[in-house]
Amino acid sequence: MTQQQLAEKVDVSRQTIVAIEKGKYSPTLELAFKIAQVFEVPLHEVFSYEPEGKNSK
Repeated sequence: MTQQQLAEKVDVSRQTIVAIEKGKYSPTLELAFKIAQVFEVPLHEVFSYEPEGKNSK
């Protein structure tokens, strides 16, 4: 699927999809769910959250 096709399916611009992929933009929760639904996978398989400054052990 192209970035443009995904953008059309979730009703955002291709530039928004590019920014999400590059980690420059965090999608709204609604958009994150829409993207997961397009790929028919749970949200946690598409997105994860790692707080800034969190020490890994």
